[in-house]
Amino acid sequence: MAQVFDRSSNALARMSLVLTGLIVIALGVALNQLQRSPWVTRQGQRPDQPIPFSHKHHVEGLGLQCQYCHTQVEKAAYAGIPPTKTCINCHAQIWTNAEYLDTVRQSWATGKSLEWTRVHDLPGFVYFNHSIHINKGIGCSSCHGRVDKMPLMYQENTLYMEWCLDCHRNPAANIRPRNQVFNMAYEQPADQEELGKKLMAEYKVQSLTDCYTCHR
Repeated sequence: MAQVFDRSSNALARMSLVLTGLIVIALGVALNQLQRSPWVTRQGQRPDQPIPFSHKHHVEGLGLQCQYCHTQVEKAAYAGIPPTKTCINCHAQIWTNAEYLDTVRQSWATGKSLEWTRVHDLPGFVYFNHSIHINKGIGCSSCHGRVDKMPLMYQENTLYMEWCLDCHRNPAANIRPRNQVFNMAYEQPADQEELGKKLMAEYKVQSLTDCYTCHR
């Protein structure tokens, strides 16, 4: 009986299998890169806000501390979005007729809150407590970046679980003295590991990596 397939068909079949494997691998790598791209993580993106509020102007320029606007950050899970009254505390005295601030004045007059767009928006299945991190010596800039250099707020880090775990596995690498938590210009000393371990003991910091720490 004559052969149905030519001998070269074996080579073609092997090449097809190798090619299919390479395509699958390339597709996996591409999807992995896509998942880590700013298109998915939203790093560097500046969402539209009701007012183009400049952290750089208010923090670096005017010297406002984080907790002036984010009043709950030291005692609650949520840092808190400042109410219109916080803006009016200053802007009832300065820039009172600026067209730029019409939206703020309308909010104050009507009692309707400004609808800010969250920049750091964790999924609903993730539990994060600001006060714990602040009181354990984790600085604002460790997670949010140099907010004092941001004319428009954006997300500095991925907020992926692996990023959180890097710190949870080795807290000493990021802990700073509590009186430096709100210092945006803080620089880690050369002996950070030694200092971090000392502060871990002083602040009773644990390396928490169990699932239920963040997923409750």
